[in-house]
Amino acid sequence: MIVSLALLPTLVQVVIMMVNGNLGAGVAVLGTFSLVRFRSVPGTSREISCIFFAMAVGLATGMGFITFAAAVTVIVGAVMLILTKSPIGKMQPTCRELKITIPENLDYTEIFDEVFDKYIKKQELVKVKTTNLGSMYELTYLVTLKNSNQEKQLIDDIRCRNGNLTVICGRPHTVVEEL
Repeated sequence: MIVSLALLPTLVQVVIMMVNGNLGAGVAVLGTFSLVRFRSVPGTSREISCIFFAMAVGLATGMGFITFAAAVTVIVGAVMLILTKSPIGKMQPTCRELKITIPENLDYTEIFDEVFDKYIKKQELVKVKTTNLGSMYELTYLVTLKNSNQEKQLIDDIRCRNGNLTVICGRPHTVVEEL
């Protein structure tokens, strides 16, 4: 998403420069962009940006500005590559989503405090959900591990406390990246 937000102003500027004062080109661009955006399966922000980039370069070459299109391709492509490879906006590798299933008779407010103090730098209880017809709770935490190599020990210690019920530890779930 960050890459898209950084590149879209430049791409919009290229399209506006190409269409400036040309009503026919403006209508054609409007129709093409609406077809691509609303007639296709919604993609991620990166996919939409790449489509927009390709269409901006295609518009420039189609209107005869080959040198300008080549320059835009090189510059925007380099910026896209740099932003994609840089760690800007990426989650820390020790950040995890931890889902723990516990029986309803356990008080979840303090049962895992000792385990969390041992393995986790920071935790936040994000969601509590009832499962199995209300006989169990599913706790969802966002945690930052002290040491990512101790993930198995963390899970084993939690399983000892929750009666060997399901424990899931993985990348944080994010909303689908769409514009």
